[in-house]
Parts: sequence; C-alpha cells; structure tokens
Amino acid sequence: MRLLTKIWLSTSVAITFLFVVTGWIVSQHVVSETQKQLRAEVATSMQAYRSLWRERAQALETLSAQIASAPQVRAAFGTGDAATIADTSGELLRSLERHVGDRGLVMVTGARGRVIARLATSGDLTPPAELPFVEQARPRFPSQQSGFVVMDDNLYQFVVTPVYVQGGRGLALINVLVTGFQVTDSLAQQLRVSTGSDFVFASEGRTFASTVGPHSARNYVELSEPLKDIEGRTVGTLTVLRSIEAATAGYAALRRQIAFIWLLSLVLSSLITFALARRIVRPIEALDHAAAELARENFDCRVEPVTNDEIGRLARTFNNLRASIQQARQELIRNERLYTIGRLAGSIVHDLRNPLAAIYGSSEMLLHSELPENQRKRLSANLYKASKKIQDMLEDLLNVTRGRSRDLREECLLGEIVQGALEPLRSAAEAQRVEIVVDVPNDALVAADRGRLERAFANLLVNALEAMPGGGRIEVAAGSQDGQITVRVADTGPGIHPDIRDRLFEPFATAGKQRGTGLGLALARQTVVDHGGDMWANTEPGRGATFFVRLPLAQPVAETAIPVG
Repeated sequence: MRLLTKIWLSTSVAITFLFVVTGWIVSQHVVSETQKQLRAEVATSMQAYRSLWRERAQALETLSAQIASAPQVRAAFGTGDAATIADTSGELLRSLERHVGDRGLVMVTGARGRVIARLATSGDLTPPAELPFVEQARPRFPSQQSGFVVMDDNLYQFVVTPVYVQGGRGLALINVLVTGFQVTDSLAQQLRVSTGSDFVFASEGRTFASTVGPHSARNYVELSEPLKDIEGRTVGTLTVLRSIEAATAGYAALRRQIAFIWLLSLVLSSLITFALARRIVRPIEALDHAAAELARENFDCRVEPVTNDEIGRLARTFNNLRASIQQARQELIRNERLYTIGRLAGSIVHDLRNPLAAIYGSSEMLLHSELPENQRKRLSANLYKASKKIQDMLEDLLNVTRGRSRDLREECLLGEIVQGALEPLRSAAEAQRVEIVVDVPNDALVAADRGRLERAFANLLVNALEAMPGGGRIEVAAGSQDGQITVRVADTGPGIHPDIRDRLFEPFATAGKQRGTGLGLALARQTVVDHGGDMWANTEPGRGATFFVRLPLAQPVAETAIPVG
C-alpha cells in the first residue's frame, strides 16, 4: 500500500471515528435531555391534573355543604319528598349541575345509602337504588367524604355530604347528599386540552376514560398515581402520558444532519488530505527513486531539497551519503586493485619458485662444474622443462585474465597425465608418511593440453598433501560412463574449511594455509572447464575432502563404476 493511500485512509478513518463518537455523544445527550424534559412535562401535567381535579372536587364539596347547611333544604330533606327538595333548593341545585357536567348525579340517600330521591341526573344515567359507599363513609361523619367509585362498569368521582338538624340531644343525621360525576373520555379530553398530555383512567385491566386511541404508538413517557375511594383504598390508576414521537423524529433528523455533515467533512478532508499528503509524499518518492538508483550503482542521482523541514534535511543527508558512498567505492576499487595485484604477484612468485629453483640449480652446476656429457644433457633437459613450465604457467595466467584458452588437439592417456602430476610429489609424500594409491584405466584417452591438465591434477594433490602434514592416505580412482571419465581424488585430512566451502573455486579463496594465495583451485577448475569437463568437491568435517574431475573421452572405453557423490 502506498504511503499516500495510507495517509488518506488513516485520515478518513480518524474523521469517521471522530464523527461517530461525537454523533453518539450528541445523540445520547439530546436523548437524555429530551427524556428529562418529557418527564418534567409529565410531572407538570400530573400536578396540573391534581390542581384541576382538586378545584373541581372542592367546588362540589363547597356547593354540597352550602345546600346541606341551608335551613329550608334541611327541612325539605326531612320530608323525604324529591319535589319538595327540588323546589326548596332549585337555584342551588342548578349551580351544582353546572359543576357535575353532562354525566353528573345529585341524590339524597339515607344514612345507610338507600336512595330517597334523585334531585338531578343527566343523560341516560340511571341512579342505583342503594349506594354502599355512603355507609362506608358514615364513620367519618359529619365531615364530607370524597373519592372514586366503580359502579355499573363506570368510574365516578363522588362527594358525600351529611345533612344534620338540631335535636334534643344535639345534631341528628337526617339524610345524606351525594353528588358526583362520571369520568368519561370527554372529561379526559378536557384535561388533555388543559395540560397538553394524554390521560388514561383504568382499573384492573379496564379503561374507563382515555385520550389515547387504540392504534396510537406506544412510545410514551408516563407517570401514574392511584385513584382512592371513600375509604382511601386504591380502586384504579390514573396514568399521564407524553408522546415521544416528536422527539424520535427529532432524533432521526439530528442523525441525518450528523451523517450529512460527516459525509461533507469526509469529502472535503479527503481532498485537502490528498493535496497535502501528495505534497509531503512527492519528495519522499523522489528519495525512494534516488535510493533505488543508488542501489543500482548510479551515483549521479541527486535529490533536490525543496523544503527546510525534516524531509529537506533528509534529502541533504541522502546527497551527502551518496557522495560518501561514491568516494568510498572509488577508494575501495583502488584498494582492491592494489590488493589483487599484490595477491596475484604473490601467487606468481609462489608458483614460479620451484621451476626457478630448478633453473638456478642446474645453471649453477653447468657453470661451475666439469660434468660428463650425459649429466650435462640431463641438466639441460631440466632447464628446458623448467623454462617450459614457467612459460606455460605465464600463458595460462594470461589466458585466464583474458578469458581465452588454447586449442586442445593432443590425445593423451589420462593415466600418464595423473602419473606426471604425481611423480614430482612422491618424495614429499614419503617424507610426510602419506600413502598415495592410484587406480586409473591405462586405456583412457582424453583430448588435452597435457601440461595444463598435469598442473590441474598436481594442484589437487599438493592441496591434499598440505592438508595432511602428519600423514594420511590419498586415493586417485577413475571410472567411465556415457563417454566421460570421472577421476576422484580423496584424502583423509580434516576436510574443507567451512569459511571457503561455498566459494571454493573462486579466485583468492583460501583459509588455514600459511602459503598459497587461493588461485590454484580456480585455475585448475578453469583448465578442466576449458577441456569440456567440470570439477566439484564433497567434504565431511573430520573425514577428509573429495574432489571430482569429469572429462570427455577421446575414444570409447569399457564403462566402470565409481562413486561420484
């Protein structure tokens, strides 16, 4: 993922998260405050209901008390005649009817609640023959009593007023004035108009009056209080409700506004972030491109610092680093060239020491001694061989450095080549108590430059001898297969050093040797490759080293098996 994309995504995620958290906090706050407000409104409506209901009840109590206290009314109540009572208290009854409404009752009963006369009833209300709650209120006479009563599946609010006359033994109860009104939907609607809340009067699962329709939503904040009867017992419940539909619609509108603001902010912030991030990322991309060019050893790349902030300082640091690397690389190349020249010179000196020593010794003997003719010829032959060897070595070295090889036209017996490489080393092997065993077919012909191939095998044998200064065994065996012959040179030395195992045939790869420069195996393998073959090695720590040389045969021979792995 590109850095620009990461910055854009992180900014978008951060803004989204911020708006989600902010929107959630705002929504919760609005919901909480709205619910508090609704609960406060419901409580206010309940208080308003209590005031209105108390005012209505007090008006009934006052009018009932006035009627009951009038002398002519008390005298008329004593007759028990409804017409007489109506005529006597007509004006007062009309005032009472205005307060009880269109579903009101005004009755006169006995002390035990038997209805004596119906003074006023409205609508189709049929007063009962007895009112049991009158007798229930009697223990608290002469005080007025009021409360809710469930009668004929309807809910009523009644005021019970005792009517007394002065007797010989004091006050005497003659009748009871009962006034009341039915709690209806229209009455609840009046309360709703006055308070703004909905009202439900219910008892034991039955609803007597309500301003809530049957299909209305059920999302309300509510507050309830019990409806008490004459004796103070609960006969029902009044529930004041406040709809939260408007609040819910407000919540939805608020969420839509927050979502719109989030979307708008996301678009604007994305554009601004993209522009700013692009401006920040552009010099970083230039640094990345310059670093890639530097990795490809293009030291001419530079980054132009366009700002003075951290990125600008990073660009200047990169340019200084590039210059330092370029200078260090040039210095390293010069040092490596000098080191290579030194090691190459050391290798040449090492390889030329033996033939030069032979030339020096033979020349000294020829110069300072009177020798027979046969010895002079032998010394002359040694001089020739040593000179020829030096010439071949120098030519091989030039061919390796130039990447060229000579034409190979001479057919040679492989056994003679191996013996030619081994012969100069026998005395050194005997001195080190190293046993050398050779098992190479006598009829194996290879097209080779005899001298170069001898030096390749001699290099393997010399390395094996140097690995066993305290004695050991060297086995040289060969086997042919598919027109090729494989020579195995194995020793019982300590094996190949781990530091050079993976780069054994590279120039100057050497470890654990006091003499030598690490060119021998590289030149030997190059010789084998020039002959159309290959060279590789196997080794196990503490069990010696085994080198394999595979060469193409000049003529087919009988195939023989040899382990090659």
